[in-house]
Amino acid sequence: MPNWTIKDIPPQTGCIAVITGANSGIGYEAAKALAGAGAKVIIASRNEARAKEALAKIRAATPGADVTFEALDLASLDSVARTATRIADRLPHIDLLINNAGVMAIPDRHETEDGFEMQMGANYIGHFAWTMRLLPKVSGAENPRVVTVSSLAHRSGRINFDDLQWRKRYRPWPAYCQSKLATLLFSLELDRIARAEGWKLKSIAAHPGYAVTSLQTTGPRMGRDRPGSLELLTKLLGPFTSQSAAAGALPTLFAATAPEAEGGAMYGPNGFYELKGPPVRAKIAAHARDQAIWRRLWDVSEQLTG
Repeated sequence: MPNWTIKDIPPQTGCIAVITGANSGIGYEAAKALAGAGAKVIIASRNEARAKEALAKIRAATPGADVTFEALDLASLDSVARTATRIADRLPHIDLLINNAGVMAIPDRHETEDGFEMQMGANYIGHFAWTMRLLPKVSGAENPRVVTVSSLAHRSGRINFDDLQWRKRYRPWPAYCQSKLATLLFSLELDRIARAEGWKLKSIAAHPGYAVTSLQTTGPRMGRDRPGSLELLTKLLGPFTSQSAAAGALPTLFAATAPEAEGGAMYGPNGFYELKGPPVRAKIAAHARDQAIWRRLWDVSEQLTG
C-alpha cells in the first residue's frame, strides 16, 4: 500500500455508506471521496445547517453525487434509536458503516441526555448503540465493513470501570483518551465476534494521526469563550507535525475500501509517531490487546444502552 491515495479507491458504484459526523473534517473528506467513487452516502450528524453545506460542496465536486442527510445526536440514545430506525426502514443494506463523529478534551464535565460523561457518551456509547441497531442492515450486505475511527490517544487511555463516567474527578484529556481507547476495543471485539460467528463482516479501526480539523477547537472551547491551552499548542505545533483533513481521512478510506484491509486491524499514517503520511497498518498499544477487557467493556456497554 505504498503512498495509497484516493485515486486507489476501487469503484464504489452500488455501495451504500453511512458516516457519522461527516459535515466537516475527516468525515466530510471521506464522504466526498466515497461519493466521488460512486457510492451512495448518508451523512448522519447533529448540525443540519453544516451538513447541508457539506452536501452542496460534495455535489459541486461530483455532479450527480448521491448524498443525503439524516439528523443524529450521538449524545442521545433516543436520537440514535430514531435515526437508526429511519435509515434501516429505507435502505436495503449498508455496505460501509463509518463511525467517525467525535468531540475532544471538553474542559469541564458535561453529560449527555442519558447521564453519560460527554466524551464517553458521544464518542463511544452512542456509536456502540448506533452500530448495534444498524448491524442487521450491515450484515445484509455482500461484503460489509464497520470502520471505527479511534486515535493515537488510545495509547494513553485506560478504561476506568470503577468510574467510567468521571463523576469522582473529571480530567479532560484522560477522559478523551479513555473514550478513544473504548472505540478501538469495540472495533476489535466486534471483529472477534464476527470471526467466531462466521459473519462476512470486517470490523476495522483507523486513526488520522494529527489532522487539523475543528476537533481541536470545538471540544476545548465548549462552555468557554477563549482558546484553551490545547488549542494554543495545536496552533504552535501544527505546521510541523500535522496534516490536512483530506490526508487524515486516508486511513479511514483505506480501511473502508482497500481489498487488502484486514478485519481486527487498525490503519493510520506511516510517518513519525504515526502523526502524518500515507496509510499503513498502525500500532495497537499492548494494553489494548487484552481480550478480557474487550469483553467486559462490551458487556457494560450492553447494560448502559439496553
